[in-house]
Amino acid sequence: MKPILFITQKLPDQAVADLQEVYEVRMWPEEEQTAPREKLLEEAKQAQALWTMLGDQIDRELLEAAPNLKIVVNLAVGYDNIDLDTAREHKVIATNTPDVLTETTADLTFTLMLATARRLIEAERTVRNGEWQAWTPMGMTGQNVHGTTLGIIGMGRIGEAVCMRAQGFDMEVIYHNRTRKSLEEAQYAELDDLLRRSDFVVVLAPLTEQTRGMVGERELSLMKDSAILINCGRGGIVDEQALYEALKNKVIWGAGLDVFEEEPLPLDHPLQKLDNLTVTPHIGSATVQTRFAMMELNKEALKASANGKPVKNRVC
Repeated sequence: MKPILFITQKLPDQAVADLQEVYEVRMWPEEEQTAPREKLLEEAKQAQALWTMLGDQIDRELLEAAPNLKIVVNLAVGYDNIDLDTAREHKVIATNTPDVLTETTADLTFTLMLATARRLIEAERTVRNGEWQAWTPMGMTGQNVHGTTLGIIGMGRIGEAVCMRAQGFDMEVIYHNRTRKSLEEAQYAELDDLLRRSDFVVVLAPLTEQTRGMVGERELSLMKDSAILINCGRGGIVDEQALYEALKNKVIWGAGLDVFEEEPLPLDHPLQKLDNLTVTPHIGSATVQTRFAMMELNKEALKASANGKPVKNRVC
């Protein structure tokens, strides 16, 4: 009998067809949402492999209820949804999708910087709603991007790719990271110094116990009142209530978010009321080419596990 693979959200047929050769593939049929928790727990009891999305919680409860489980492949570069310590206890391999989404996510990060600074979504809405009456000297004025100071929190691969893009805009780049790096294009700064000096603060750090709530009321109060915060890292790094207050009270000028503490962002969330906020639905890696490249990495790990070969891109 083939080992059982459960995929928690419907993926394109061409992405999973060849897995039928090595697995009995079971896949949740919905494209817009992952399998409910009860279904995931039910399938995990029999599965040897799980192909999961970032919203699936692979925690102690699930891992202890999955005696046959050998591998979890996560369709994301992040893996804060997986309890790695418990996975190690149960000798379950976990993998992610590094490297292939670096450039795409850097593109989206810079897109949010430009869109927020130039009030792009707000401006488009005035045209579509028939509110644009005439050119005015200060109408829809935003903030410069070219020649400003960019502060990057989390200088990993994506941070370095954003830094390279900033060179084309003649930006001064400073960064804060767990470890200092030898970079010609950017200078290290302590977090408080970075917040005070930057015109754009870009959050690209992973979500850990150390980074959770890293940008809160105190940190936002250190930023310039003309500054813009961008978060393409993880939602839990930025205190959203503190951000709401900072945006509402003009402590900072604007923000652009691709990630949130709760996803999807509820319609009644206070942030939804703000015009000086640009939001996107966690689309950092959302290009056709990148998503298929991510799936390919997951498939390689699944095939290697089924065939008893070394598994690449392990996080545990």
